[in-house]
Amino acid sequence: MVIQVAKAELRNLFYSPIAWFMLIAFLVQCAWYYSTPLELNANLQDVILRNNPQSDFFEKTSFTRALFLGDDGFFRNVLQNLYLFLPLLTMGLIGREVQNGTIKLLYSSPVTIRQIVTGKFIAFMIFNLLLVLIVGIFCVSAAIQVKSMDYGMLVSALLGFYLLACTYGAIGAFMSSITTYQVVSAFSTFLVILLLTFIGNVWQQYDFVRDLTYFLHLPGRTEKMLVGLITTKDVIYFMVVIGMFMLFTIFKLRDARETKPWYVKAGRYLGVLIAGLLIGYITSRPILTGYWDTTAQNVNTIHPNTQALIREMGDEPLEVTLYVNYLGRGGYAGLPAARNFYLSWIWESYTRFKPDIKFNYEYYYDHDSTFMGNHLYKRFPGKSLDQIIQKMGEYQDADVSYFQKPEEMRKKVDLRPEGLALVMQLKYKGRTEFLRTYNDSKMWPEETNFAAVFKKLLHPEKVPNVTFITGHYERNIYKLGEREYGNHTAMKESRNALVNFGYNMDSLSLDHNEIPANTQLLVLADPKSALSDTCQLKIREYIRRGGNMFIMGEPGKQQMLNPVLQQIGVQLQDGIILTETLQEAQDMVAPSINSPMFSLMADPSSAIFKKVKPKHAHMMMPGAAAIQLSDSNGFTNTALLATDRGITWIRKGVFVRDSAKLQFNAAEGDQRSMPTFGDAFQVTHTAHADSEEKNKDEHSKAGFEGDGFITMLAMHRNVGQKDQRILVAGDADFISNIRSMQVGKYASYFYGWLNNGEFPVYLPGNPPPDNRLKLGPDTAKTFRIIYIYILPGAVLLFAAVLLIRRKRK
Repeated sequence: MVIQVAKAELRNLFYSPIAWFMLIAFLVQCAWYYSTPLELNANLQDVILRNNPQSDFFEKTSFTRALFLGDDGFFRNVLQNLYLFLPLLTMGLIGREVQNGTIKLLYSSPVTIRQIVTGKFIAFMIFNLLLVLIVGIFCVSAAIQVKSMDYGMLVSALLGFYLLACTYGAIGAFMSSITTYQVVSAFSTFLVILLLTFIGNVWQQYDFVRDLTYFLHLPGRTEKMLVGLITTKDVIYFMVVIGMFMLFTIFKLRDARETKPWYVKAGRYLGVLIAGLLIGYITSRPILTGYWDTTAQNVNTIHPNTQALIREMGDEPLEVTLYVNYLGRGGYAGLPAARNFYLSWIWESYTRFKPDIKFNYEYYYDHDSTFMGNHLYKRFPGKSLDQIIQKMGEYQDADVSYFQKPEEMRKKVDLRPEGLALVMQLKYKGRTEFLRTYNDSKMWPEETNFAAVFKKLLHPEKVPNVTFITGHYERNIYKLGEREYGNHTAMKESRNALVNFGYNMDSLSLDHNEIPANTQLLVLADPKSALSDTCQLKIREYIRRGGNMFIMGEPGKQQMLNPVLQQIGVQLQDGIILTETLQEAQDMVAPSINSPMFSLMADPSSAIFKKVKPKHAHMMMPGAAAIQLSDSNGFTNTALLATDRGITWIRKGVFVRDSAKLQFNAAEGDQRSMPTFGDAFQVTHTAHADSEEKNKDEHSKAGFEGDGFITMLAMHRNVGQKDQRILVAGDADFISNIRSMQVGKYASYFYGWLNNGEFPVYLPGNPPPDNRLKLGPDTAKTFRIIYIYILPGAVLLFAAVLLIRRKRK
C-alpha cells in the first residue's frame, strides 16, 4: 500500500510543471556553480604552466576541493540555495489532498495515515534522487576533467546533500499538513528552515540551551560531510529530524479525526521533540561518535604520528583549561558563545581518538601596559580597570559579572608571561604545558603545535633546550627588529616560533655563565665583536664533549667566528659572494638546496629534510660568505646550500650595495673558482693543505659539485655514544625576522636535524593526487556553454513534450 501511494505521488510530481521548472532551474544553478570555478581554475593552471611550470602551486592544490568545496565552490553554493527549491515541491504534498477532497477517499480506503505519510515521503525521497543525479552529472564530468579525482570526498558530499534535501522534504510535508493554502505552506517551510539555519547562533552564551540549539543547527550538520568526513552524530541528526517531522505530520492528520483534549495532543508533539533532542544529545557525545574519513589522503584525520602520541596517553586523564581574557588578544573567540566552535572544529579531531578529555573554562579580565600598550587607558581616560570593564560591557551588551578580577586570576595562575592572550593549558600526570593562540588570521593552533605539546607532556626528558649565546651583539631571540630572530625562536605569539614547536628557548652570556648542562643545542648567531678567550674556551669544550651547534656568520665579520670554526675544520672565507642578477642587489645570492640534503643520514631523523622539495629549490641569502673546508676532523660533511655554478664569485675588494653594477675582477683578488686554503691552514692542517685537489676532494665528499660556493654546511660525527651535529652558515640574515616567510618554510628543518629529529614532531604529507586539470581554458569555455545552455535546453524540450502529451491524454 505504501508503494501504491508513492507511485501515485510520483505521477503527480512528474506531471507537474512546477516540478520540471524546479529541475531545470536547479540544473542551471548547478551548471553555473560548476562551470564558473572550472573555467577560472583552467585559466589559472594555464597561466602558471606557461610562466612557472615548477611552481609549488600544484603540490598544494586539490582541484576536487577547488571545484566543489571552496568558498565559491559547487556544493557550498548549491546547498546554500537548496531551500529555495524544495518548498515549492512539498507545499502540496498533504494539503493538496485536503484541498481537492481526495483525503476522504484515502481515509475510507484500506490505508492508514502512517502509510499515506510514508508513501508520500518515499516518493519525495525518490524525486530527490533526481537532484542527486543532476549533481552527479557534474561529479562524473569532474572525474573526466580532473586527474585522480577524490571520489570519496564527493560521495560524502553527495550523502550530505541528499540527507539535507530529505530533511527539507520532511519539514515541508509537516507544513503542508497544517494548511491547505500551498503558498502559506511554502512560506512556512521557508521560515522553519530559516529558523533551523540560524538557531545555532542563538543563545550560545547560556550553558543550559547551548547544546540544544547547536544540535538543531541544520546546515552545520553538512559541513563535515562536504569535506569528506562522515560522522554518526550527523547522520543520526538527520534521521532524528526527519523522524520528528514525519511523526508531527502523522499527529496532525490524526488530530483532524480524533476528539482528544488539547494537552494530550500537545503532549505527543512535546514527547517526540524531547525524545529527539535526547537521542541527538546522547549520540553526539565523543565516546559514542563514529567517524569515517572518505577522502583519498585522510585529510580530515590527524596524522598517524599525532595519533600515536594520543594512544601513548592511554587512559590517563588529559585536562584542558581555556583561559579567556576579555581584554586580551583573541578573547572574543573564547567566550561561551563560541564554545561549540571551539569544541567541534578545534578539538574534535583529537577527542575522536581520546574522547575522555576534560574541558574547563576560566574567564577573567586583565591588562598590562608594559606589553599590551597604553591604548586602553587612552580610550577611557581617568578610569580604573574595573570601571573600564563595566563600560565595555555596556557598549558591547555583554554580561561581565562572571569575569574574574586580575588579582583573583593571578592567585590561580599568572598569565602575564603568556601575554594575557587566549591560551589553553594542558595538564597530564601533574605536568602542564601551554597551547597558545597566535597573532595571525588563523589564530588557533595547528596540528604541529598540538603534537608538540602532547609530546612535551609525554616525554619532558626529550624537550630540547636551545641556548643562544649573547654578549657580543649577536642576533636577539626576544626582539622583532629586521635583523633579529624573535619570530622564529622565542616570540610566543608567532605560530612558527620554535617555542611553539616544543623547544625551550634561552639566551646567556658565556663570559659570566656556564653552558647549562641540559643544553641540547648551542647557537652562535653573527657576533659583531671578538669573542673573549673565556667564551671561546667554553664553546671549544662544549664541542669537544659532542654538543650540537648552529653557527652563523656574516661577510666582513669572518674573523669573529673563524677561531671557533677552526676547531671543527671549517673557515669562512674572506670577501662576499656576489651574483649576476637583474632583479636584486648583487649580494642577494640564492643558493640551491643540494640533493644530499635529502639523504643526509641513514637514520629516521633525516626524514625531516625530505619534506623540502629538491628541484629548483633556492634560499635567499642577503650577503653571504663562502664556507671553506680545511680538515674533516672526523666529521662527515654535507653541503646543504651552494651557489649556482658560473654566475657567482667572491668579491675581495670593497663592495657598496647601491653602487654601479660590479663585474668579476681578478686583478682586485676576486675569486670565481673553487676556494683554496689560506696560508694559516697550510700550517695548521698540513694533512689537507697539500694541494688544491685535496680541497676539491673535500668539497666533493660534502656533496658539492661544480664551481659554486658552499654557503651552508651540515657536519656530523660520533663522539663516544653521541651523534654530534653542527650546522655552519655563511649568512645570518636568511632566518632573520625580515625573512619570516622563508624562515617558516625551512628553519624548523634545520633545528629539527640538530635536535636529532625529536622536535618539531614530523607530520609528513604528500601532494594531493588531483592536482591537475585535463583541459585548457578554451575547452572549459565550451563545456560552460554546454552545461548552462544546451543541457538545460534539452531537459526543457523533453519536459515540454512530456507535459503536452500528458495534456492531450
